[in-house]
Amino acid sequence: MATLTLALSKGRLLDETLPLLARADIVPALDPRTSRKLIVATRDPNVSLVILRAADVPTYVQYGAADVGVVGSDVLLEQGGEGLYQPLDLRIGRCRLVVAARRDFDWARSVQRGARIGVATKYVNTAREHFAAKGMHVDLIKLYGSMELAPLAGLADAIVDLVATGNTLAANGLVVVEEIMPISARLIVNPAALKLKRDVVKPLLDTLASAVGEPA
Repeated sequence: MATLTLALSKGRLLDETLPLLARADIVPALDPRTSRKLIVATRDPNVSLVILRAADVPTYVQYGAADVGVVGSDVLLEQGGEGLYQPLDLRIGRCRLVVAARRDFDWARSVQRGARIGVATKYVNTAREHFAAKGMHVDLIKLYGSMELAPLAGLADAIVDLVATGNTLAANGLVVVEEIMPISARLIVNPAALKLKRDVVKPLLDTLASAVGEPA
């Protein structure tokens, strides 16, 4: 039987991915959330996991260093997802990609007046497409974390970021002014692996599709 390597995203998404994989009998030999190992064996000797930053998962799968991966649709939107088969919405890691601003910032009036607005985000490509489609003039500032600080410190008027509960926004005096799109985790597959390792990839796809209630 062919071997199978799965690339998984670190963090909250990993917590939601592991129970789903368990339904396909893919159970890590040790807890990848606490282990320092980056390649984690599973109880199946033919299956291993690689634990990565979310932004790196598509690259590993695209270039064949991993056969299958789990990553948020926000990452695929931002990076393009070219050369990847995306057969399943796993319906985990659900959140929203939004535009948020300070409560005292008159977003609607600024937009109506055609003001040039500063927006901080790590989703530069996605934000650019969103605002261009609306005919808005924005200056995009790339940040890698603590987005909520940017409007508070006067670096930007607004941010584009992921929101799950909205508690962090509220705690920092920010509100959602636009929703760009819902986000969830996707299963991605290297097309060559789908052909050459079909005996192990296809059963995994079928089991996960059944688990989330979607056709593979």
